[in-house]
Amino acid sequence: MRILIKNGLIIDPDLGLETVGTLYIEDGKIACIITENSMFGTVPAWENLNTQEREVIEIDAAGKWVVPGFIDLHVHFRDPGLEYKEDIFTGCEAAARGGFTTVCCMPNTKPVIDNSQMVRYIDEKAEKANGVNVLPVGSITKRQEGEVLAEIREMSQTATRSKEITGKGICAISEDGRSVMNSKLMLEGIKEGKDNGLIVFSHTEDESLAGTSIGEELIVARDIMLAKEADCPIHLCHISTKGSLEIIRRAKAEGIRVTAETAPHYFVLNKSCVGNDGNKKMNPPLRRAEDVEAVKVALKDGTLDAIATDHAPHSREEKECGYENALNGVVGLETSFAVSYTALVKGGILTPLELIDKMSCKPAEILGADRGSLAADKTADITIIDVDKQYEINSEEFLSKGRNSPFEKMKVYGKVLYTLVNGRIIYAAE
Repeated sequence: MRILIKNGLIIDPDLGLETVGTLYIEDGKIACIITENSMFGTVPAWENLNTQEREVIEIDAAGKWVVPGFIDLHVHFRDPGLEYKEDIFTGCEAAARGGFTTVCCMPNTKPVIDNSQMVRYIDEKAEKANGVNVLPVGSITKRQEGEVLAEIREMSQTATRSKEITGKGICAISEDGRSVMNSKLMLEGIKEGKDNGLIVFSHTEDESLAGTSIGEELIVARDIMLAKEADCPIHLCHISTKGSLEIIRRAKAEGIRVTAETAPHYFVLNKSCVGNDGNKKMNPPLRRAEDVEAVKVALKDGTLDAIATDHAPHSREEKECGYENALNGVVGLETSFAVSYTALVKGGILTPLELIDKMSCKPAEILGADRGSLAADKTADITIIDVDKQYEINSEEFLSKGRNSPFEKMKVYGKVLYTLVNGRIIYAAE
């Protein structure tokens, strides 16, 4: 397939581009970018578009952003076992509508993703979905019980889409949904991950102090220390407190190989807005206003490397039952860019290049995936966005089964118009 994307504002931190240009795609790869002052790659020999054997699809992206497809390091697709909340098909539809071309699905399913058979299940079901790259995250321990390590080596060697993209059958290991509270076993898990080329995604919460700031900060400090002992990089999930950020900032200054993510709700909302709304209940919970401001600073100064969603769908019954009774988790794939762009770029915190770096380039780097770039010869995973389009978030329009958005009725800018994976259009807005 040949695709020509004309007149768009091409924003690519990898190339250092933020300029209007034309992008050529052929056979799933980026062939060339032409801007007013430069050219990247080689222009295809399309002398007469109307007489070519294969059709050329033209997209006029004038006034729109053209960026590397978004990568979400942290989603819960609930499949297998909890498909009434979400399944891989609906999760992929939601991802594509949000501009995401690659997602990393966490292992707290029923049964848990803790062996090669479960990894194959995820991969085979994703193959039948819309084309979004679904990369399984394997559990650190069997059944997430925190007693014995899972089949990490076997999972890492499984032939999957993840293996094609990252070189490993799973993209990472994690106990997300809970922490491995046994520090000795966690260290063994980090070392086993290192031996198999896998990074650990740490769920940063001491379960005995669930929901508290100190509960997050204790595990952040512990897991950084364990990673330093193992001489292995570690990635910290859903960071939400000022104290955690101070710990991470010091660790990076010491040269410890730590990366960290946050989610849009932690830099937009604070606990004063919760009331009795179960759709604003998540783990970790919304924090103080000063924590929200600290998260924004950390995104700007690089303490926080990535923006993830922690997309966690639930049924209406599980969320519309008051804050105390509601289950933890919010959906975010279909609102992540718009909320982030509105709060961070229009809010004067990040530049366009910095935002795309947090949503595309840096996540690819953390995964060791050859994605997150519009350079010539790269896979054409691309998102096209109308950043001038303002609208009100309406969860009834979501493609996810989940309606549990904390941003309901929020006015935002940034509508995804097209999502392309491997040079194929998998989503086009109506």
